[in-house]
Amino acid sequence: MAQMGRPRTFDRRAAVEQAMFLFWQQGYESTSLSQLKGALGGGISAPSFYAAFGSKEALFREAAQCYLDTYAKVTECLWDDSLAPREAVELALRQSARMQSGAGHPPGCMVALGSMSAPTAEHALVAAPLMASRARTRAGFVRCVERAVAAGDLPADTDASALAAVFDGFLSGVSIMARDGVGHAVFDAAISALMRVWDGRQAG
Repeated sequence: MAQMGRPRTFDRRAAVEQAMFLFWQQGYESTSLSQLKGALGGGISAPSFYAAFGSKEALFREAAQCYLDTYAKVTECLWDDSLAPREAVELALRQSARMQSGAGHPPGCMVALGSMSAPTAEHALVAAPLMASRARTRAGFVRCVERAVAAGDLPADTDASALAAVFDGFLSGVSIMARDGVGHAVFDAAISALMRVWDGRQAG
């Protein structure tokens, strides 16, 4: 009599979270199937892995969505019209910097580092959700600047895309610096200095 297949011994949500941490730390192409199986625990076999997730690419997409639904929410305040534009920008910067340099997960931002997750053309589409998230954050900064111009808080001749790039570029830099061990206190002070760029543009 044929034996029934070995039952899954792992919690799917927890498994996806562990895969997310591994992809966050190493990127897509540098993460091997054996590393994923080890991170998922429970002695999961290759057949069980494919039965549960379909493919490495499918697991990456699920892990990326897990990140977007949790850690990436730190910049959603850019779309909150109940906040003043300057307040929304500063809050997004401080929340993101705190998250990127926090404990309990890899340093940096999986979305920002996603440009390095699948560098070859063969796998470029794998990181598409992360690219879309970066575009949304960039658009959020632009929208805040445009709101400030419309409200008369910033001069009418303000280049919204250029000023937004200052803030968006800062967050991308935080990802690299956090990987190098730069602490939150440095980022927090840098954000205070960075916001003076906004203040220096305020309409008189």
